Amino acid sequence: MNTRCFGVALFLVSLFARAELPAWQAPQGHDNPRLGQVLHTASGEWLEAQELIDRLAGVSHLAVGEKHDNPDHHALQLWLLKQLHARRPQGALVMEMIGPEQQDRVRELQGRQLPADPQLTEQLSWSPGWDWGHYGALVRWGLGYPRKLLAANLSRDEMLAIYRQPRPLEAVYGEEAQATLARVMAEAHCHELPQERLPAMLAIQQARDQRMAQVLGQAPVPAMLLAGAFHVRKDLGMPLHWSPHKEPPVVLMLVEAGSDLPETFQADFIWITAATVARDYCADLQAAPGTNR
Repeated sequence: MNTRCFGVALFLVSLFARAELPAWQAPQGHDNPRLGQVLHTASGEWLEAQELIDRLAGVSHLAVGEKHDNPDHHALQLWLLKQLHARRPQGALVMEMIGPEQQDRVRELQGRQLPADPQLTEQLSWSPGWDWGHYGALVRWGLGYPRKLLAANLSRDEMLAIYRQPRPLEAVYGEEAQATLARVMAEAHCHELPQERLPAMLAIQQARDQRMAQVLGQAPVPAMLLAGAFHVRKDLGMPLHWSPHKEPPVVLMLVEAGSDLPETFQADFIWITAATVARDYCADLQAAPGTNR
């Protein structure tokens, strides 16, 4: 590298080093003294965002847990991807929000010039259950920069098959983990899930986590998984199904200010973000037209 090129490289590195975090969009938690900082759970040390980049730059497999409806979580994920990609090329972006039935469409669009959002969502058969306003920029980045954008979910047909013939939870789930998952499922279904359906829902959750572990483990490295917080938890989710022959994935959880913080056995890093206004989704469901409750 000649002197001029080296100088340009140093200039670009310095630009990335000074990159500020995105402006907070969620309205609450702005007075939290740890907002934007990252807790390293093993040491108890609080890091600035750029120190987090230093710690993660050499990681082969990273799992990032989010709260799906927090826009700051998606903005920080994109910021993180760009920062890490500036240090070393990103091998793969793996997303819970993409199913295997979409993978061929993703492959066709990888590395190509992309159309406007209405055409892109149609070409991807994007599910309206995942807010494109939250995920569109991440998908576009994943189609343009890493070697691969990969689906990490189950297809609807796969979920239906598991629901009809559920497999029991494997031995990797201890009694406490099984009880926690059962409670999470009950809350997710507004405590209206019939007890006889619980094994099927737990089997689907297990299968989704197994799929995420499989796809992330086989992805070009460095690879990053974006998924809901419970899916990445070390004591409940995808890491339980990780191959014992591979270095365990690093788990980074995005947590809203004011929430309980995960512990060392649940996550490696915790990034404090602004918080959304609490919403009672069960009340919304009960108030929906045509709902008799």
